[in-house]
Amino acid sequence: MGLRWSDSLDIALDLMELHPEVDPMQLHFTELAKWVIALDNFDDDPQHCGERVLEAIQLAWIAEVD
Repeated sequence: MGLRWSDSLDIALDLMELHPEVDPMQLHFTELAKWVIALDNFDDDPQHCGERVLEAIQLAWIAEVD
């Protein structure tokens, strides 16, 4: 089974690998959602995403960068 919206840390790690030049603090949620949905191993309903989910992914990414 692939990644789900609740897998915020795993998603953040994948995004870090794909977009190492990106500052996650400057990333808009609309773009973040598109990137998550585009991940090869993402396997969840794109409609089940909300601001809190995206914020959790962004915060996990920020924590890993620091």
